Amino acid sequence: MTQEARSRDREVLAGLVERVTFHNAESGFCVLRVKARGHRDLVTIIGHAATIAAGEWITVSGDWVNDRTHGQQFKATFMRASAPTSVEGIEKYLGSGMIRGIGPVYAKKMVKAFGEKVFEIIEGEPDRLREVDGIGPVRARRITAAWAEQKIVREIMVFLHSHGVGTARSVRIFKTYGADAIQVMTENPYRLARDIRGIGFKTADAIAGRLGIEKTAMIRVRAGISYALVEAMDEGHCGLPTGELIRLAIDLLEVPEGLVVPALDLELTEGTVIADTVGDTACVFLGGLYRAEQAIAGRLRSLINGTLPWPYIDPEKALPWIEQKTGLTLAESQVAAIRLALLSKVLVITGGPGVGKTTIVNAILRILAAKGVNMLLCAPTGRAAKRMTEATGFEAKTIHRLLEADPSAGGFKRGPDNPLACDLLVIDETSMVDVLLMRALLEAMPEEAALLIVGDIDQLASVGPGQVLADIIASGAVPVVRLTEVFRQAAQSSIITAAHRINRGAIPDLSKPASDSDFYFVQADDPEIALPLIIELVKTRIPRRFGLDPIRDIQVLCPMNRGGVGARSLNIELQAALNPAGERKVERFGWTFAPGDKVMQIENDYEKEVYNGDIGYIDDVDPDADELTANFDGRAVTYGFGELDTLVPAYAATIHKSQGSEYPAVVIPVMTQHYAMLQRNLLYTGVTRGKRLVVLVGQTKAIAIAVRNASGRRRWSKLDEWLAPHQGGG
Repeated sequence: MTQEARSRDREVLAGLVERVTFHNAESGFCVLRVKARGHRDLVTIIGHAATIAAGEWITVSGDWVNDRTHGQQFKATFMRASAPTSVEGIEKYLGSGMIRGIGPVYAKKMVKAFGEKVFEIIEGEPDRLREVDGIGPVRARRITAAWAEQKIVREIMVFLHSHGVGTARSVRIFKTYGADAIQVMTENPYRLARDIRGIGFKTADAIAGRLGIEKTAMIRVRAGISYALVEAMDEGHCGLPTGELIRLAIDLLEVPEGLVVPALDLELTEGTVIADTVGDTACVFLGGLYRAEQAIAGRLRSLINGTLPWPYIDPEKALPWIEQKTGLTLAESQVAAIRLALLSKVLVITGGPGVGKTTIVNAILRILAAKGVNMLLCAPTGRAAKRMTEATGFEAKTIHRLLEADPSAGGFKRGPDNPLACDLLVIDETSMVDVLLMRALLEAMPEEAALLIVGDIDQLASVGPGQVLADIIASGAVPVVRLTEVFRQAAQSSIITAAHRINRGAIPDLSKPASDSDFYFVQADDPEIALPLIIELVKTRIPRRFGLDPIRDIQVLCPMNRGGVGARSLNIELQAALNPAGERKVERFGWTFAPGDKVMQIENDYEKEVYNGDIGYIDDVDPDADELTANFDGRAVTYGFGELDTLVPAYAATIHKSQGSEYPAVVIPVMTQHYAMLQRNLLYTGVTRGKRLVVLVGQTKAIAIAVRNASGRRRWSKLDEWLAPHQGGG
């Protein structure tokens, strides 16, 4: 970069758009060639605009960047376009194809006929357009309509910009509400938080403040109550005790209780939130989650009361047959589980690693398949479904694929009116399934089908709201097989032994193993020591000793995101150590992305078919097209740079995000700094993610804290009560 260019940083440019080289209507990203004031040659400007055309006058602010391929460009963080005023600009604008029915030929004719007054004529005296040779009534109408639409777009963008909304977000808002954008925002800007991805309550609140909405306005306090419940939903709750919700709303909104209570009453009257009790505690639930839990209970109860979809199978014949087929001798507990499964319309099988869950499920599936029973298998994540397919030999799909997620309409194509075709539905890793997904799955099940629920009750509950597996088991309404016996072959694995010790509340053996092992503890007394140690383990020590690839085979799993050995800072350090970015890179939303990076999707995207927790690898970053391509399980997925808020680097991830996945090796920092998150089920879930190797790095004291803390945070949900046998209706 030249000295001159550097001194022009954060400059404001203004000029006439000569050519629109590229414009993506969805994201608004554009590349423009501009005749800028004070510059002899045309300038390349990149930025975002809802609509843009040659001939428009633009004002932009931003920085000069030197692109390796394209040389110097001006990168605009803010861009405002206005209708052209010079004859030259007007002709360019009209001829740009912006208005359907006018090309360069008609543009020339119109400017010749009306000069600078052409826009006034279109708007005020549209009939006069017919004075131009070749413009008849149809074309005249088309021109007036297109001009009116352009004017609305421009007014909306000016309105949004004047209220501090950046261009990329403005495009999203305009795409959502169209011509009603200004009306929606002035009436209730809090709708933005509800309707538009990437805009939360805080952004909507800032816009509302600029629009002059008072902090104490009822519309704000009501929106804040739902926001407080959505925050609780992010913590896994379906509702909150009323007192806690009121306190939370007071803190979030900084308003007195006297305003929160009447606002809550209004929300209750409208049914957006629902009051009920959990045990003896008065709670408030988000309406959608409350109804979802009720629906799950109703569906499960009617399934349990139905008749079996297959004729009676004699276990005395089936069990010896399966033993002979598989060459396995089944243990007492396994025999009992299989017997129960052949006779149950709904059954839960739960237990930790090495207790033979897969063996039992395999035996059940093979017996039923031999009897011609039509089966469907599913799991919450792509990786869990893949593992299930490998373990059983039957195809398993993700729940989203099984239900045929429908991106255009939202929701799923499979449901009560278009049920799944099966006699038996098997769900694996059910501890990860949240309330909304379970409801969708059960509603798509045929009434006559049977249901087999498999999962590990001691793992972390789902990332989404509720604790479906735990509540179903606690309700006592469904038969449950709890497997506890660790089989001999599995007992030779120190990972499995350690996991079961943690689960029982005992500290695993942290001493140095005498020979090669699959479980190690590396002492590090503070984050300053732990950080370089983790990098060394991942980059050199583990790959050298175990022949594993540092990026593809080793996963660092952290109890939390924040802190020196949290997922966030470890990601930055590991990325720099394992895959330093070259020239081709993009910086967005606080992260750098470059080819070769390991990344994780952090929310469900039904259109791209990538889901929360999926891990991929970046193939390419293309600054010209404003796009990044990542590979998820052999499938290339393209992201516009504006969509990168759904991706994060994944060299390190939180244990919560690793559920349902297995990795050849995991490294887990366990430090007293993570005090708030040190829980038995968290450590247990982390340890059970490692297939060939688990390394804990940290302090013995921190491991002891985690093992002792069996509380796990209580989740507020009501499914177990809806299901419990003494409950009526529902």
